[in-house]
Amino acid sequence: MEKGRIIKIISNQYTIQMANQVIVASPRGKLRLDKAPVVGDFVQVESLNGTYRIHSIESRKNRLLRPAIANVDQALIVTSLKDPDFSEHLLNRLIFLVSLAHVEPILIITKQDLVEDIRAYTSLFSQYQKAGYTLLMTYPGSDDEELKAILKDKVSVLCGQSGAGKSSLLNRLEPSFSLQTQAISKALGRGKHTTRFCELHKVAQGLVADTPGFSSLDFSRMDLSHLDACIKDFKPYLHQCRFKDCRHIHEPDCAIQKAVQENQINPAIYEDYVQILKEVNLR
Repeated sequence: MEKGRIIKIISNQYTIQMANQVIVASPRGKLRLDKAPVVGDFVQVESLNGTYRIHSIESRKNRLLRPAIANVDQALIVTSLKDPDFSEHLLNRLIFLVSLAHVEPILIITKQDLVEDIRAYTSLFSQYQKAGYTLLMTYPGSDDEELKAILKDKVSVLCGQSGAGKSSLLNRLEPSFSLQTQAISKALGRGKHTTRFCELHKVAQGLVADTPGFSSLDFSRMDLSHLDACIKDFKPYLHQCRFKDCRHIHEPDCAIQKAVQENQINPAIYEDYVQILKEVNLR
């Protein structure tokens, strides 16, 4: 029995990166009914008469539904300043979604070369950095060394608006990336933007999902009871409120409301937190 990581699934064929080789395996029938393997899963593989079978799946540290991928280390939230215009509220919602999935959000700001004065964003971006979020700027011609270091030895997914520059970023980091995805899409008879399977590609000495992102910003089916604990801006003030079950909206002696009033917490982060709880009737 050997351990490997699933890096691609097409139909019933599971491509698995083993220690020294890449193999294609199929799952045991019982295993599929119990818990279907997804990309990113660590599995135990057995060899039977020259064929490989997935014997078992190891415990996951997390799992995303869209894309279906497990054991993700970080999500790169790619946000452009122009075309499409920067949206602080969309960025905040993506931060919340990523954090609720127990995945570390990394903020990637693109297209600063299209903005006349980047200094207009300096104060805003410093608020995210002060809260503890990693924020990087990337643009055509940037060396991206810091980003490459972040990707190294990690499993990453990307999310963000269409047109924010996700594909351009990946192609700049790994020129062969576009060739790989185009070749696969052509083989499947689909357009390059309609690939329907998830695959992990080697990019900057790490693994990046090529069907990245979250397809929905709907929080209605999510457990938001611990959303406050997922927000880095809030963490220094948690457990300081008068009430243990404080939702930080109307309650008296709330440490988070006080921190917002004292400009210690990004007001837009707090505003979006309140809005989401209202949307799902948890205020």
